[in-house]
Amino acid sequence: MKGSLKTGRSKRSIGWYLAHDWQLWVMLLPAVVYIFIFCYIPMYGAQLAFREYSFETGITGGKWVGFKYFEQYFTSSMFGTTLKNTFTISATSILLGFPAPIVLALIINQIRSSKWKRTVQTTVYIPYFISTVVMVSMLNVLFAKKGGVLSDFMKTIGLVSPKANLLGQAKYFVGMYVGSGIWQSMGWNSIIYIAALSSVDTQLYDAAKIDGANRWQRVVHIEFPVLVPTIMILLIMNMGGILNVGFDKVFLMQNTLNLSASQVISTYVYDVGVKSSQFSFGTAVGLFTNVVNFVFLLTANWVSKKVTGSGLM
Repeated sequence: MKGSLKTGRSKRSIGWYLAHDWQLWVMLLPAVVYIFIFCYIPMYGAQLAFREYSFETGITGGKWVGFKYFEQYFTSSMFGTTLKNTFTISATSILLGFPAPIVLALIINQIRSSKWKRTVQTTVYIPYFISTVVMVSMLNVLFAKKGGVLSDFMKTIGLVSPKANLLGQAKYFVGMYVGSGIWQSMGWNSIIYIAALSSVDTQLYDAAKIDGANRWQRVVHIEFPVLVPTIMILLIMNMGGILNVGFDKVFLMQNTLNLSASQVISTYVYDVGVKSSQFSFGTAVGLFTNVVNFVFLLTANWVSKKVTGSGLM
């Protein structure tokens, strides 16, 4: 009986599943169409990285030059600078920014008053809805060299030099970028961890209390293990975009004084590929970035499977 049931299930075609669960497929259709239009169709233009583009011949009419533009980028003076700046900003963001929402979720989960808990959650979510342009404008006001409230405060307590220009010196750029990013996104990114913590069986807390476990021990032995699968999945996804430093925020914070630290791959592609109309060269640089991100994604997924037994693929 079981064998015949298993055989019957194995013979079901894709058409059967489409007809049986058509409501779910209809709900999924807009997302599939969106991804196809905006993610897959543009891949057609990737061939531009291997051709000499001209406005007369278009994307497919240019002369095939192979890896010419990749070699041009690898041998240019900006290759090391842009790669180092991009990796430094992205790695620092992951190293400092990734654990922040986890810690925040664990702290919020310790709040027993539902009213106070909702107040804290709403407060930490609000910065996420501030646009990038407004965020950078706030940084320019609060951390101005003269008259900036936060910059003057940091100078007063000795965190930075009295002559420091937090927005105009290269050594402060990474800290300003990563710190403001953590403040803006930490609350919103904690939502998924708070949701995972809500699935913890309350009987585990009662049993731990009976066994004499303190609050820290309950966090370590009950709450954190629940978060591990979610943490690994999100970490893999973050590693898959390690060279995708946000263009808009970097571009808005960039100036001639901090250019040595703020010139990342995305802004370099804009300067060379768009402003200088070197579209083939810009496409080659962007394609190189995506290949590196894909390698990091596969590596992180492999490590996750070896360590935790779970991954994206």
